[in-house]
Amino acid sequence: MEKLTLSLSQPIATGRTADIHAWQEGQVLKLFHDWFELENIEYEARIARAVHASRLPVPAVGEIIRVNGRNGLVYQRVDGDSMWGRLSHNPWRVFRYARRTAELHAEMHNRTILVDLPSQRKRLVNKIHDAKPLPEHLRSRALAAVERLPDGDRLCHGDFHPGNILTTGQADTIIDWIDASCGNPVADVARTTILLLGAADRQIQGSFRRTIVRIFHSAYLRHYFKLNPSGREEYNRWLPVIAAARLSENISELEGWLIARAENGLQRG
Repeated sequence: MEKLTLSLSQPIATGRTADIHAWQEGQVLKLFHDWFELENIEYEARIARAVHASRLPVPAVGEIIRVNGRNGLVYQRVDGDSMWGRLSHNPWRVFRYARRTAELHAEMHNRTILVDLPSQRKRLVNKIHDAKPLPEHLRSRALAAVERLPDGDRLCHGDFHPGNILTTGQADTIIDWIDASCGNPVADVARTTILLLGAADRQIQGSFRRTIVRIFHSAYLRHYFKLNPSGREEYNRWLPVIAAARLSENISELEGWLIARAENGLQRG
């Protein structure tokens, strides 16, 4: 691994696991925080290369390097705004952005991928076991529900939402594949629902913005199932399972909402 000591400019973006810095021409450096393990970065690089080889609109990935004592991963630079940002500034385009999100998700789910991805089912089981706020009676129901629901062999993103789509208006790029898995596309759609509606209900400030996100979600879901009609009924069975699994992520403001979603769905199931 190449080791460098450099004076870096201010990050162009920051996240929970890493800062993004401008790098060489046409590249950015994803510089991870000290606590993020090297093996996880190696895993991200492997997944990113495999997804890029599938010819989806994703950034090319370069090498792992060490800069100023921190591990980093070089990526192709993609200029553009996140679709979240575009939606915030152009809410009247909500239906266009929602349809495009559905199209990208459906295109992804039409791909199989020739690399060992984690099993979506195993990942969900582990998350449900690790979900400390989840009441025990709901944990057992959620685990039983996972076993009854069909598995799959499709590429699933695991964190697909407008914040992970960069757009220039003419081209779109899907980023942040660390949670990718092999599994059932309908479960991946249910995960997007839980992300969007949870944000609209508990995390986004302002009634107008919350309404826009709910409209976005409704239009996204309608267009996705127009493109991939099978699985609409199955989708409703996945929702409480995904809500239960998300409780493993220690998002305190969502705990009550997620428990209610899980309990309502699992009681009906």
